[in-house]
Amino acid sequence: MKRVCKHLLTSCVLWLGVTSAGPAALAEDISQYLKPGHPDIYEVVKGDTLWDISGTFLSRPWLWPDIWQINPQIENPHLIYPGDQIALIYVDGQPRLQLRRGDAGRTYKLTPSDTVSLQPEIRATPLESAIPAISLDAIQGFLVDNRVVGNGVLDAAPYVVQGESERLVLGAGDRVYIRGELDINDSYNVVRKGPVYVDPETNEVLGREATYIGLGTAVAQEGEIATMAVRQTREELFIGDRVLPTEERKVDSNFFPSAPEGQIFGQIISVFSGVTQVGQFDVVVVNRGEREDLEVGNVLAIYKRGAIARDRIANQTIRLPSERAGLLMIFRTFEKLSYGLVLVTERPLAVFDEVRNP
Repeated sequence: MKRVCKHLLTSCVLWLGVTSAGPAALAEDISQYLKPGHPDIYEVVKGDTLWDISGTFLSRPWLWPDIWQINPQIENPHLIYPGDQIALIYVDGQPRLQLRRGDAGRTYKLTPSDTVSLQPEIRATPLESAIPAISLDAIQGFLVDNRVVGNGVLDAAPYVVQGESERLVLGAGDRVYIRGELDINDSYNVVRKGPVYVDPETNEVLGREATYIGLGTAVAQEGEIATMAVRQTREELFIGDRVLPTEERKVDSNFFPSAPEGQIFGQIISVFSGVTQVGQFDVVVVNRGEREDLEVGNVLAIYKRGAIARDRIANQTIRLPSERAGLLMIFRTFEKLSYGLVLVTERPLAVFDEVRNP
């Protein structure tokens, strides 16, 4: 989708749609998705998410990033802070959304820079954090800790063979012995083998869940046995738990709801609540990922898979059409699959229900 850059005075203007068909054509199309009773001005408060605010103005919140327009005269205009105002205005008969920066987004606190330099430096950060796209409470652990690895990675990884004093159950503050080679003073995640994810249609192995258990530091290595000091744990460590290097990646929660660029047709293949039923705010695994150009922030419609029925006239078994039943947002992607948070449910959902473009 082509984005046409226009600016309105010194404000950040959000176009309600720009494509190759021209701004006016798409603005007219998007106007039909303005919610009845939407406010003319909305002031952002703590606890808001971009998804909630999008839903205040639009019946299809995933259209929000396609209408966003960055104004260089506003510092970080793509970030929204408590106290900012979002106003619906009309320019030349076309609806637009205008960002008016509040105090929190333009007032900064100063702290010493962590950069070694002969010149004194300061680091400026806004007084408030930018609001996230969706609630981080439900997904924080999956952003930072859990991961999916290739088939066979955990089988080849170093593993816990014993704890101090031959203890079998271990926790934070303990020292554990690892069979395998670790780099002294480096940090490592202790993980447990989770389920192997298999595509239900093709039987391709998509990856294996490496469930985060704890964090430790390698303190010694003698032969093939390393000693690791356990710094923190989510649950007790057991013999056989695997050890992987910590991931060096930036956790970015400032993504935006969006529709996928290409056509997506997949399925929910697992739910982290430990059951087969899927509810609102459950974290699910989708059998589509980066190789299908799925991106963080993409919104997918969930379709309740049609039931199997018997055609008594033709004496055949048929599957009834799938029916739209909810929405989810992708918040972390891997090569062959993704994690998503279920945002809307209109009827009971289950593993193997379908996901498609919204």
